[in-house]
Amino acid sequence: MMTVSPKTVYFNLANIDRVDPVTGAMYRQEAQEVLATPSIELKLRAAIANRLNRANQVLAMATVGSEDSY
Repeated sequence: MMTVSPKTVYFNLANIDRVDPVTGAMYRQEAQEVLATPSIELKLRAAIANRLNRANQVLAMATVGSEDSY
């Protein structure tokens, strides 16, 4: 069950690179909950999905070193 509004989830994702890993994981989980809720406007879910995708790409680049296999 969602505890924050979809708009808050959207804004939290914009700051995900400024929070600790546990808070970042919580933001990602909240975003997944929004994406799985069909009653939330498609346009807002799409914006959240795009922002989550970008945040995940940044995380992957930061956590995978040049010697790591991905």
